[in-house]
Amino acid sequence: MDYTLRHLLISTAAKEIKSSDPSHDLEHAIRVLRNSEMIAREERADLDVIVPASLFHDLITYAKDDPRSENAAKESAERARDILAGLSEYPAEKIGKAYDAIYCCSFRKGIVPESIEARILQDADGLEATGAISIMRTFSSTGQMHRQFYEPGDPFCERRTPNDLKYGLDLFYTRLLVVESRMHTKTAKEIAARRTRFLRDFLDELKIELEGR
Repeated sequence: MDYTLRHLLISTAAKEIKSSDPSHDLEHAIRVLRNSEMIAREERADLDVIVPASLFHDLITYAKDDPRSENAAKESAERARDILAGLSEYPAEKIGKAYDAIYCCSFRKGIVPESIEARILQDADGLEATGAISIMRTFSSTGQMHRQFYEPGDPFCERRTPNDLKYGLDLFYTRLLVVESRMHTKTAKEIAARRTRFLRDFLDELKIELEGR
């Protein structure tokens, strides 16, 4: 990708991303971009699609317990399409591919993307939902949603179905530990495997601490 266009897209993202939620702020978009570009180099994907899709994939966000969150990916894709259409420097024929990558990105919807660029974006965003970063993001959103850290009687969901709208730790079982199995690319699978091992180490330590040891 042309350096000038990449810089323009990053500058545009900095102006467009309004979220004060650290789980979905500009730094999140930059980390997803970094992940995407790393994977794209291995997969020989189109960076003209990867870069804007990564930067703009969370332009519209809502709290996870907000009913509007179901449409956030579609709204982000539509906003990204409008932004790219307004940039004369961006190739118009690639706007549809960027739109599709963003639309397919949502973890909750479970869409299996067709294009390599959409698969890469889904992987790159998924890597934010596992490992050390994912723990920070989980408990940031837990505070904003006023969830309990964990269910005192059964923190590790050994005898109950996880309820991640009520307990922060339950998100490990509905998302963080699931991410590895949903990776598409070899590079992302390898990174997710390492990060998942870290999550399991965290849970082991947390169990020890909750037992008072």
